[in-house]
Amino acid sequence: MSISPVSSPVGITSLTSATPTRTPKQALDSSVFMDLLVTQLKNQDPSSPMDTNAMIGQTTQLAMMEKLTQLATDSAQGLSVQQRAAAAALIGKAVTYLTGDGTAGAGRVGSVSYSGSTPTLTIGGASIPLGSITGITEA
Repeated sequence: MSISPVSSPVGITSLTSATPTRTPKQALDSSVFMDLLVTQLKNQDPSSPMDTNAMIGQTTQLAMMEKLTQLATDSAQGLSVQQRAAAAALIGKAVTYLTGDGTAGAGRVGSVSYSGSTPTLTIGGASIPLGSITGITEA
């Protein structure tokens, strides 16, 4: 006895989609926190309202989270400024560096580019990231 395969009727589509309908948030930010707090307040039992101490604690946590986020942003900006200043200070100096394939190189820094996330130094026609500099030599 042979069994024939079942084919789907014309016009019926798959229940699953290849593309998601929305992109989920990967981080808990202040808007998500406030949405949760408002939902919690809307759905609380009227005969047993939310404890004010708990609400103050949650609000304090929100304020701390926002300040920590701001601190992280400020720290990243400070690091960027420090990297730019360090790269600019190397112009005209003789440096040693590692290339992308791990070989050592040396030369004088001719210019600096700030187009990427980290400064790039031009040494003898080659573009070398600031993090690849291994030393500064006296010329």
